[in-house]
Amino acid sequence: MRVSEQEIQELKNFVFLLNSKVDSAVIVEGKKDSAALKKIGFSGKVLEFHKFGGLRKFVDLVSCYKSLIILLDGDRKGRYLTAKIIEQLERRTRIDLSFKKKLVSSTKGKIRFIEQLSCYEDFM
Repeated sequence: MRVSEQEIQELKNFVFLLNSKVDSAVIVEGKKDSAALKKIGFSGKVLEFHKFGGLRKFVDLVSCYKSLIILLDGDRKGRYLTAKIIEQLERRTRIDLSFKKKLVSSTKGKIRFIEQLSCYEDFM
């Protein structure tokens, strides 16, 4: 994959901003997504949706966080889960979708699945 210097810098800024959100947890779908975030330098709290065993358990256990940053995949399943999570949690905690938009912008639309971030590991 061809990666420009600007893309690398924007991704580094993305990770820096993500790491600065200390009262937040980042929601990803599974362990590959979590590992990819760690590989590019994310050091905050990552919660894997599939470890919770369903939406109801997930909602009950994550509502204690002040803010949730949702970084689910851009496929049909990821969009469906994002909508369901927002529907269930919008009155219980703050939902932040801005990082998903920043990620798409930073990578020039190359990243559709969070686990694909691991291909940037050598540049970070």
